[in-house]
Amino acid sequence: MSGDIYSEIYDNLSAEGPARTRYTRKAFQMLPRLEKPRILDIGCGAGEPTLELARLTQGEIIGIDINQPALDRLKTKIEKAGLSDRVKALNCSMFNMDFPDESFDILWSEGSIFNIGFARGLKDWRRLLRPKGFLVVHEMVWLRPDPPKETYDYWKRQYSGICTVPENLAQIAPGDYKLVGHFALPEDAWWVLYFGPLEKRVRELRIKYANDPRALRALEKGQREVDMHKKYYRWYGSAYFIMQKS
Repeated sequence: MSGDIYSEIYDNLSAEGPARTRYTRKAFQMLPRLEKPRILDIGCGAGEPTLELARLTQGEIIGIDINQPALDRLKTKIEKAGLSDRVKALNCSMFNMDFPDESFDILWSEGSIFNIGFARGLKDWRRLLRPKGFLVVHEMVWLRPDPPKETYDYWKRQYSGICTVPENLAQIAPGDYKLVGHFALPEDAWWVLYFGPLEKRVRELRIKYANDPRALRALEKGQREVDMHKKYYRWYGSAYFIMQKS
């Protein structure tokens, strides 16, 4: 079996290009116009949102992550796009960001705040924002209350902090942030962005590892993610929350 079958299944999986960045654009366009903002992209991965932010503004963008292979891919994209003068990729944990207080005009987090928790992220990261700076978070959510037990139990194992949109809104402390806006992705978005590519990857790797029981067990877990999504996609998805530092 491959040394890391899970890397083969999941690395560089999410859809890229317009399908991936249209929602980044939509969230950014909810912000007021800022002249050359300094932006920190927290948990940037391979950097599709990072690069989109560079296209949307003439500011400086720093993307941080602890996945070095993903950062290496981002660095290659930065060089290819000719953006090395104002876009940087750093290996840095969101739990140990030693940037000075009030260093950034915008903090951006797409699909990463779950590692630290929504409420803690809002609290801990606030110091990094300049007065009246902006925090944009893209977070997994329940799209409807009272999900069926099967999908509730499954997602609580995957991400115990998953909440409904109103529950997340209630965690935005008025004294810390003012809500600028929020929106959920369409119900079918995650099929295009993630679960469709995952099913295709699983199908391909099942052929490659047809005689490897351990790899096939790992692939079954990936297929279960796909099957759960097909069955319950109307119950869970993701949403953007756009906030301004009070």
